[in-house]
Amino acid sequence: MPLSPGLRALVALAVAALTALVSLLISGDVQIGLVVLVGAAAATLIAATGENAPAPVPPAPPAAPARGPAISEVIEAIAEPVLMIDANRVVEANPAARALLGQHILGEDVRLAIRHPAAAERLLDPTDQSPAAPIHLVGLGTRDQRWEMRVRTLENGQRIVHLIDRTGSYATERIRVDFVANASHELRTPLASLLGYVETLQDDAGDDPATRQRFLKIMHDEARRMQRLIDDLISLSRIEAEKYRAPADSVALADLVDEVCLELSGAARAADLVTEVEEVPPVRGDRAQLSQLIHNVVGNAMKYGKHGTPVTIALRREGDAMVRLTVTDQGEGIPPEHIPRLTERFYRVDSGRSRSLGGTGLGLAIVKHVVERHRGRIDIASTVGKGTSVSVLLPVQRGA
Repeated sequence: MPLSPGLRALVALAVAALTALVSLLISGDVQIGLVVLVGAAAATLIAATGENAPAPVPPAPPAAPARGPAISEVIEAIAEPVLMIDANRVVEANPAARALLGQHILGEDVRLAIRHPAAAERLLDPTDQSPAAPIHLVGLGTRDQRWEMRVRTLENGQRIVHLIDRTGSYATERIRVDFVANASHELRTPLASLLGYVETLQDDAGDDPATRQRFLKIMHDEARRMQRLIDDLISLSRIEAEKYRAPADSVALADLVDEVCLELSGAARAADLVTEVEEVPPVRGDRAQLSQLIHNVVGNAMKYGKHGTPVTIALRREGDAMVRLTVTDQGEGIPPEHIPRLTERFYRVDSGRSRSLGGTGLGLAIVKHVVERHRGRIDIASTVGKGTSVSVLLPVQRGA
């Protein structure tokens, strides 16, 4: 039966005392005996204490790293269409991808899931060494949609396909290109006319006073046409530059309508202007831009309305927060398919008639941008054979 730790310590002390006694008898030196006794006793106690000390606790193993979300969960959280392909088959597809390509694409061959030749060529090419190079897909989803496809190969051989909608970027670029082309054309036409008449006047035609006067009038009209176009382009540029800064001035629209009618009093159809102005609170706006808005809308109504018929300018309150300005003519009207595009730059229902009447094709585009900057709304209604009505809703000044 093994001895307990305490009993083993007593036995060790007894042996130490016996050793010290023997040393004393042999050497006859009391000091040496005491030193041997103390040293043996200390060694015995240290040994006994070490046996009773608890064993050191081994360090805890390092905690396992927390597992992140599964790749399928990550794909589900992405708003743009994302697919995972394994052996040319779709194994994962997030809701955006299924909405674009169809709910049936899981498990399908990638060539059936993404029905586009450029995509199939890229995804089925095993020698493809340009994973970061995007592929541009036209017509995927709808005819006008444009997508950018990016492919990334994972360590396990699976591939992630990311589709990015670039339709808006292409539309913006197309608008910019069309705008530059239309502006160049609109400026080139009167400029060519001016140069032609100058060259003619330099020849023998300049000697005839009547011919010279007629040519000079045409040159003057063309120069004024260029001036109006340039002024409208500058105005449009300024309004667009300020579109994110809401105006803060208080403008009395009733007074502004009276000013515009006074300025148009010298026009050919000034007698046809009819105002129906109610008492309305002031609006929050930019006075110069709102004056240009009224000029453009009323000017269009006077150009395209029938002679002798009224052009009505109505101003009334719309609820507690808005004021409605409505300009109505009794002209030929506009076919419904043209109405959504009337506020586009340089869009004309009848290009020849618009140019002959001095239109630049930017009037309603300027009106639209002014309304947007004022946080308002524009509505255009027209009936062929009866006329057109343009309504502009503007927010009133707070506290008015």
